[in-house]
Amino acid sequence: MFIQLDFETDIPIYEQLKDEIIIGIAKKELKPGDRLPSVRALASDIGINLHTVNKAYQQLKQEGFVLIHRQRGVVINPDGAPKADEQYKQKLKMSLRPTIADSLCRGIDKESYFTIVEAIYEELLEGGKSNE
Repeated sequence: MFIQLDFETDIPIYEQLKDEIIIGIAKKELKPGDRLPSVRALASDIGINLHTVNKAYQQLKQEGFVLIHRQRGVVINPDGAPKADEQYKQKLKMSLRPTIADSLCRGIDKESYFTIVEAIYEELLEGGKSNE
């Protein structure tokens, strides 16, 4: 899996790392049961602080994407990603609201917005198919 981080953005590095791992899971580049690099190894490979990697891993654990074992390390949840419940749908709605509002302010109409969302959705789905 290739991790892309932007050190010039306002988005914290741990959040970008967490998002990249979730994208890897969505694209099926990371499958249930796959092991992730140790905190030290990933920090060294990317050139970031190990506390940053640890924070991303801990958040992924809290959200149910990974399990952390003393002997086996960090593993993609063998049961797969947690399923969307009402709480998740509310969180999704709240996170999309400002993005949609920003798009409206910038003159992006509903059709264009949905075209962008659909393209991203398809990109993530197609990413998994090319690796199977």
